[in-house]
Amino acid sequence: MSDDHNQTFEQASAGASLTFPMQCSALRKNGHVVIKGRPCKIIDMSTSKTGKHGHAKVNLVATDIFTGKKYEDLSPSTHNMDVPNVVRQEYQLVNIDDGFLNLLTSDGAEKNDVKVPDNDLGKEIQDKFDNGDELIVTITSAMGEEHCLAWKPAPSS
Repeated sequence: MSDDHNQTFEQASAGASLTFPMQCSALRKNGHVVIKGRPCKIIDMSTSKTGKHGHAKVNLVATDIFTGKKYEDLSPSTHNMDVPNVVRQEYQLVNIDDGFLNLLTSDGAEKNDVKVPDNDLGKEIQDKFDNGDELIVTITSAMGEEHCLAWKPAPSS
């Protein structure tokens, strides 16, 4: 193995790998799968019957969990496909600084490396923050990427 291959695993939390294999026939709608190197959520899947050339095939339609781009893949049902380890965590929004979210973890640590989304969600978060609203943001991590994909009002104390 090359040196740069080993570094991929060092960046993942607690020694977990970025993906794990799963037999194609075990994948389910609304589950996750890696298509063309991107972490995706399965929005539709269908299985064709076995033909004269052997295996039943699974046709997957999925969207990238970060960009929303649509992907399709066709795979024999007995083959393994990579499934991304997707982690969602909630943080309290403390500040927005130079295009980055300044977040507070539940144990009081700071996290400052997540960009403000450059879409309507990012505008909503900025507007609510500018209004003085306290927000909880949901950060989704998969395959070494982290994005803010949701927010909600912080509970009143």
